[in-house]
Amino acid sequence: MSWQRSDATQQPYRPYGPAGTPGVPVRRGGRDRMNPIAAALLVLGVLGLMWLLEFYDQATGNSLDQYGIHAREVTGLPEIFSAPFLHGSFEHLQGNSLPFLVLGFITALGGFARWVKASLICVIFSGLAAWLLTPMGTIVLGASGLIMGWLTYVITRGFFDRRPGRIIIGVAVLFFYGGLIWGVFPGQAGISWQAHLGGAVGGVVAARVLHGRR
Repeated sequence: MSWQRSDATQQPYRPYGPAGTPGVPVRRGGRDRMNPIAAALLVLGVLGLMWLLEFYDQATGNSLDQYGIHAREVTGLPEIFSAPFLHGSFEHLQGNSLPFLVLGFITALGGFARWVKASLICVIFSGLAAWLLTPMGTIVLGASGLIMGWLTYVITRGFFDRRPGRIIIGVAVLFFYGGLIWGVFPGQAGISWQAHLGGAVGGVVAARVLHGRR
């Protein structure tokens, strides 16, 4: 923190602040970061909502599945935004829970606004890919596309803003969760590689948009 000294005439003073107002302290870097506790509560809250929705869905005979992405149906496009909160079963949601917590938390540490923007970009890219590339008559559910987007976002953002700390975090995430990237290729039946692929692309786009040097 810096303030104007009384002997400013003897030692040059460099003004701070967007308007160059003397005596206004400015924190360099980290001002957009989220408190770790707040970030954890945010991601836990969203995950808790997913579990509540799945309990309701199972109790009502999968009544919420209709709000998944209906592939290649124009009327199904709005479900791009509801599908990530819904899952086909408790096992499906359980499999997504840990990576959702870890990658969502790391992303949220960068700031609430960036978390929202990055998540929206990933959801849109993942949802559009699932809607366009999945065979007609299919309903796509789950947060795995968003998770894949967070993964590539965290891995690549440091290379766009050239911050060593983020590069190190990205490499560490790649080491522990890099195997998820194989999900962008066609493979196991019932797994939406289309949503994974779109999410992965969306994560890189989000990193470029939010962290690219201008």
